[in-house]
Amino acid sequence: MKTKIINLSTVAAVLLFVCSGLRHALFQSGAFDLGIYDQVVYLMSQGEAPISSILGFHHMGNHAAWAVYPLALLYKIYPSAYWLLGVQAVSLALGAIPTYYLAKQAELKENQAVTMSAVYLLYPLIFNVNLFEFHPEVMAIPVFLGVVLAARFNKIIWFCAGTIFILGCKAVLSLTVAAMGFWLLIFEKRRVYGAFALIAGCSWFLIASQLIIPSFSNSEAAAVERYSYLGDSVFDIIANLFLKPGLILGKVFSPDTFGYLALLIAPVIWGLTPKHIAPLISVIPTLLINILSQKPEQRDLIHQYSLPILPFLILAVISSLAANKSWLRNPKIIIIWALVAFLALGKYGFFWSRYLRSIDNWQATREAIALVGTKEAVLTTHSIYPHLSHRSKIQFVDDLSGGVPDLNQFKYILLNVRHPDGSRNPEFAANLVNQLKDNQLFELVKQQDEVYLFIKKYV
Repeated sequence: MKTKIINLSTVAAVLLFVCSGLRHALFQSGAFDLGIYDQVVYLMSQGEAPISSILGFHHMGNHAAWAVYPLALLYKIYPSAYWLLGVQAVSLALGAIPTYYLAKQAELKENQAVTMSAVYLLYPLIFNVNLFEFHPEVMAIPVFLGVVLAARFNKIIWFCAGTIFILGCKAVLSLTVAAMGFWLLIFEKRRVYGAFALIAGCSWFLIASQLIIPSFSNSEAAAVERYSYLGDSVFDIIANLFLKPGLILGKVFSPDTFGYLALLIAPVIWGLTPKHIAPLISVIPTLLINILSQKPEQRDLIHQYSLPILPFLILAVISSLAANKSWLRNPKIIIIWALVAFLALGKYGFFWSRYLRSIDNWQATREAIALVGTKEAVLTTHSIYPHLSHRSKIQFVDDLSGGVPDLNQFKYILLNVRHPDGSRNPEFAANLVNQLKDNQLFELVKQQDEVYLFIKKYV
């Protein structure tokens, strides 16, 4: 393995971790989704049932993401949400290594192969997703590139092991795996590899969506409600893809969709040519899922939903570059393009436009958290949640979360009135503080810079 690529990937991992770690330290991460995963991984490490307080059901009911379980070993060393952020940073940065070897396998020159690794790392989605909480599918991104490399080098055991791991990162990735199998089978002529991925992807999708997720969550699959206009079950939605083409075409051929596609391809458009886009067959399910969703966050370069597309964009670009058909071929110009795309679409500006907004009572919040001395139930805000999620019961409250729960079920209640979450209306939090002050069961033990910590008295 080339030292240069190892160094590039290492530096990227460190920078990504510093950025996400700093965001978390500034109380800009939240219950969705860092708090959810921090709680369940902590509970796994303690031998307790990994039931999310927010979701109200077992972790396997949330995307059937069994690949999260090994992360509990890290929490055995020391329980901290920073482990998740570190795993995420390393996973995203690791993609540069198989990218390099895929470029070399395609017979690109050394400087071109290194350039492709840099293009991968500078793709804005890498930086942006790294900042957006934690999501287990990040662990699948370098593995997608790795299994394609394994197929091309006829490493069947590595291919099968990697494919199975991808399936364990998130149930919906099974559709990408199945589509990848079709591409490998038909276009790459890797029949054994393609057949394995196609069968494994389809099988796991059915097992996860129809058996595992319903068994643990009492609902068929996560996020089905985002497609309610197509039906209220997975099979209804699939059927209506064919039975109601007008609805589908209206979504596909819309300004919203064209804008989304422009965002996706802009950083690498210089390397996409019609004769070399066969790898993008693998991303058709992900594209359809995102385009048809009623959730606009699935069509941006900030959230995790477009991550499975990136490895195959990189493969398409490598193919064009290897055939000497890309619009740009000079490594220096390619890097400049990638840098401009990153500067235009990367969300580094959040550090001075958003992430410092609660710095004025940061110290008071830290001191209040330190006073939460037991693992008993906590009620707090969305942004403080992942700093107190190492317990079996924790909830957050704001003016958008559906009302105030029964306060008597909590030992600790920690609120930041100056910087409340939800709609960021301090009146809601202030009213809750006044309610607690009048509640004889709670004692106000910390009040500083509009940060309030109440502890329930034993009576």
